[in-house]
Amino acid sequence: MGNLHEPVRQISSSVENMCTITVVQKNEILDEILTSRRSNRMFHPEVPPDDMIRGIIRAGLLAPFAAAAIGGTGKEYFRQFFVIKNGSNSMAEASKLVMSKIHRMVESVEEDMNNNPELKKSVDTFAKRLDMITSSGKVPGIGTAPYYIVVAELRGYPSVERQSLAHCLENMWLKATALGLGFQLVSVTSEMSDDKKFCDILGVPLGKYELMGCAVGYAQTPLPPSVRPPVNDVTKWLT
Repeated sequence: MGNLHEPVRQISSSVENMCTITVVQKNEILDEILTSRRSNRMFHPEVPPDDMIRGIIRAGLLAPFAAAAIGGTGKEYFRQFFVIKNGSNSMAEASKLVMSKIHRMVESVEEDMNNNPELKKSVDTFAKRLDMITSSGKVPGIGTAPYYIVVAELRGYPSVERQSLAHCLENMWLKATALGLGFQLVSVTSEMSDDKKFCDILGVPLGKYELMGCAVGYAQTPLPPSVRPPVNDVTKWLT
């Protein structure tokens, strides 16, 4: 499969020479990373080095947060990260709890569709995805990659934690892409924010944090760059 660690050497070399890189070169590098960012759902079993994971977490920590909503940083960090390794007891417990949650979601969606037939058209794709997960017995991203990373964002008023988490996960995603790693959002993690047993695994108080998660590892198969429409096709300049 080639040398999986080659992207790390390339990034390290780029960092060392950052002071000599021009603005044009920086923009070209950023554009390449943005275009290369993809959702990976199949991972190689090789475990990435810890320093790679720390680099991804640092990128997430640097993302914006809602300082006004939580009253500044104070003595408590606004964002916490929990790295769960595949094959660990924590992964087994987390997977079990999330799968149980998905079964409850299936029941809830079916009830909503029965009570409102018009709803079926708009949620049919989502309902089929839930059915696929329950049939396979595996939650995509939990136990399918070397690492499942959960991010906890301190709740505040107004409630903008999910926006902050979106910034955080995007930073992490771009960093993973720059490091040559595969990345997958595990959006069902947000449904576990008020699950006591799941919060107990993380060691955080129930109701204090909003959660989101991702899977990280080497992509089993490289994906082609993203395809998007031309900017002019989706942009209006207002006067």
